[in-house]
Amino acid sequence: MARQRLPAVLWPLMFGNVVIGTGVMVVPGTLNEISESLQISPATAGQLISAAALVMCLGAPLFAAMVAGWDRRRLLASCLLWYGVMHLASAIAPDFRVLLALRIFAVVSPAIFTPQAAACIGHLVPASHRGRAITFVFLGWSVASVLGMPLSALIGGLFGWRAAFVLVGVLSFASAAWVWRTLPDGVKPPALSWSSWRQTLQSRPLMLCILVTVLYAAGQFVLFSYFAPYFKHRLGVTPLELSLLFAWFGIFGFAGNMLMSRHIDRIGASRAVGVGIASMALSLGLWPLGSTLVLAALVSVPWALGCFSSNSAQQARLLGIAPALASASIALNTSAMYAGQAFGAAGGGWLIAQGQMEQLNWYGLAGLLAALCVSWLATTANSAKPPETQ
Repeated sequence: MARQRLPAVLWPLMFGNVVIGTGVMVVPGTLNEISESLQISPATAGQLISAAALVMCLGAPLFAAMVAGWDRRRLLASCLLWYGVMHLASAIAPDFRVLLALRIFAVVSPAIFTPQAAACIGHLVPASHRGRAITFVFLGWSVASVLGMPLSALIGGLFGWRAAFVLVGVLSFASAAWVWRTLPDGVKPPALSWSSWRQTLQSRPLMLCILVTVLYAAGQFVLFSYFAPYFKHRLGVTPLELSLLFAWFGIFGFAGNMLMSRHIDRIGASRAVGVGIASMALSLGLWPLGSTLVLAALVSVPWALGCFSSNSAQQARLLGIAPALASASIALNTSAMYAGQAFGAAGGGWLIAQGQMEQLNWYGLAGLLAALCVSWLATTANSAKPPETQ
């Protein structure tokens, strides 16, 4: 039997995540140009990543409570409009301090859009299609890695980082219009009760899963945040070569997400998360072998395959552990992802300032191996739950 098509209303939500993801990744993609233009070090420019990630980390659960009961059509369209305005304002920032302040205001939108787009899926598709619908909407981040990040890196390299920010602003306005035109009125997911938050925070399996996300995100972003200066330092890449590397990474990231979506029900969400993390760890362990552009591209393939797919599998894992608490656990998982980004980017910047750019992969590998261990503990804790709480 052919699978039923997902409703068309999911497309603007997926595209919204493409734009949100492109905006989040525009700084790593243009870090060299920002550093040179504003006459700051790559480690200082990396503060744009860590500060934004911290705001998104804290904002995801806080805004989830604040916007409870808001009409999602108006909320999501407004988020994208705000995103566009802040990126256009960032494009004319005169110095680093102003850019940092505008960046902090801009990333309020990702803190709201991604988790709240997922939260309203239950009102748009039947229960039997929700897992597939969530995976589809989160696919937008993979698409951003394939198209958005390489394109912004190329535009930044050719025309300056300000032009890349303008691109994100224009795409944000287009996405806002599509969401406003397509999403129906009256989509208002119920507010999470304090009881739901308390149950989530007291659940050992759920909170171990959240810690897994923090660890593997931090492990990745120790190095991923500084791809641009790293490859320039080690391989002397041009803007075009850097853009091609990002596109290569994104293509395999997209493929990994598609493979995960196809096989996750067969292998199980917990095992799928472990496969994704192990795949990323393999790349970081082999990273020193990437001594040429071609070898660097080949070594990055396992990382790309596990990068986005592991997060999609985490969403399904949380939903499977406690379906009734999914809104809270997914909001916390989003927060955990951004917390890991903040820790990883800050740690990577500190290591670069200490002259340890060549060792970034080993610190990242340590984070991923720790994530694998905690993931095993989460699976064990979930298996030990009484049957009535499964």
